[in-house]
Amino acid sequence: MKKNKGKVNTTTEKEFVFRFRAGRNVCVLKVPLQFPVQENVNDLHGRLMLLHKIPCFVENELKSTLSTFIESETIQDYDREAELALQRLTTGEVDINQLTNKWAKAYSETTLEHAHPEEPCWDEDFADVYHELIHSPASDTLLNLEHSYFVSVSELISERDMELKKLQERQAAEMDKVMQELGKTMTDQDVNAFASQHFDAQQVLENKWANELKQVTHIQKQEYQEWVIKLHQDMQNPNNSTINEEIKVQPSQLTVESEPGARLYEEQRQLEESFTIHLGAQLKTMHNLRLVRADVLDFCKHRRHGSSGTKLRRLQTALSLYSSSLCGLVLLVDNRVNSYSGIKRDFATVSKECTDFHFPRLEEQLEVVQQVVLYARAQRSSKHKVQPGEFYISRHSNLSEVHIVFHLCVDDNVRSGNITARDPAIMGLRNILKVCCTHDVTTITIPLLLVHDMSEEMTIPWCLKRAELVFKCVKGFMMEMASWDGGISRTVQFLVPQSISEEMFYQLSNMLPQIFRVSSTLTLTSKR
Repeated sequence: MKKNKGKVNTTTEKEFVFRFRAGRNVCVLKVPLQFPVQENVNDLHGRLMLLHKIPCFVENELKSTLSTFIESETIQDYDREAELALQRLTTGEVDINQLTNKWAKAYSETTLEHAHPEEPCWDEDFADVYHELIHSPASDTLLNLEHSYFVSVSELISERDMELKKLQERQAAEMDKVMQELGKTMTDQDVNAFASQHFDAQQVLENKWANELKQVTHIQKQEYQEWVIKLHQDMQNPNNSTINEEIKVQPSQLTVESEPGARLYEEQRQLEESFTIHLGAQLKTMHNLRLVRADVLDFCKHRRHGSSGTKLRRLQTALSLYSSSLCGLVLLVDNRVNSYSGIKRDFATVSKECTDFHFPRLEEQLEVVQQVVLYARAQRSSKHKVQPGEFYISRHSNLSEVHIVFHLCVDDNVRSGNITARDPAIMGLRNILKVCCTHDVTTITIPLLLVHDMSEEMTIPWCLKRAELVFKCVKGFMMEMASWDGGISRTVQFLVPQSISEEMFYQLSNMLPQIFRVSSTLTLTSKR
């Protein structure tokens, strides 16, 4: 802090006096206060009530008297400092020209009309350039380059998996020999030592490959962004004769013959039903609904070989990356913000298969979320974790059909059959839909049964009851959307696990139009 000439920043102590009656007795509270008062008045009032055991019937009177005392004394101090400042000005202790220059500078720096325009950051420039190129003849070039990067990373991951598999097989053989010698030439301590060595060797190998993948994706991202900027600059020059050579593509890169089993995979994935509905009291809004049987990560995975539909999905995702028609996915996770186990680990694995050229890596985004959780824990002075019904968001440009992932925290209660419309998971869906309305997410995929995998307790009655609850709640939330966004048409995809039977799927398909009252076509004929 800069010191002003002739001004000394000091604190003064003043006594606060509060009198009140308690029966026939007159009580007096005297408290010394340091001015200027730095702490919140509400906190100070609460501490006085607690420490001095003030009766609750004078609580409001004490707060009012305390606030008035602090305000009046603070104003008096300000007035006194102002008088002293004016005296220094009249006596010549302060240079008036220096003072006016300081005031003019402060005014120009804090007033919007005098502020310098902010320079656009690199991310904003790159986003504008990419959005322009992906909607130009250069779109095929961009997609082919992204696909070639994806293939190289996939090959690197295949090498990693093969090396890890060989290491595990060799360690398993070594451990078998050790176990055969247990009690003969080997002791329990020897077995534990071998197991510890094996674990350390796996960690070293995994870290080696993790660093290599991180370095490769970093280089790819840098090369890609520089190439996109250069291509855009070249396209701005109409006299550049080499531009046509730059955007020439090899059409075989994304339309090669499907790999074995890919066509069967597509057919299994395409078990879906589509519906059109109109919701609203007076002004109705049309929405599209889909019931889809698939694995949740199918919406995220790219395939090295595939049909023309694969290319179209990739193109559509790229075209809408910087638009008001984003695609979101609800991923059910536990209360730990990491990617070490379960569906979180599987999702992290998929996200690493393709370099994200626009947003930070998933690990970096999760680190930011962890910092927010730690801050919330410090503010609340509690061991705060992500609670059921709360969610955090990650952004992606490297997933097949998804731009935004809502990581919704759920607990084991979702596997019971007695949850209600006020369950945290259901309320979490409501809050997610609200975020969709305020942030241009027009397509959202929701796990209909609030689980990603089926288990023994999920009988047919359990599935029907859960689906009915989620259908009805989502319908109510969608009707609220009209007040949130003015009534924008959206697509809601209800996802059921891949392992669900076709019979169960079609029972759910028959339930949906009964709840949402699907629009039906009318055939008009004229009377003769």
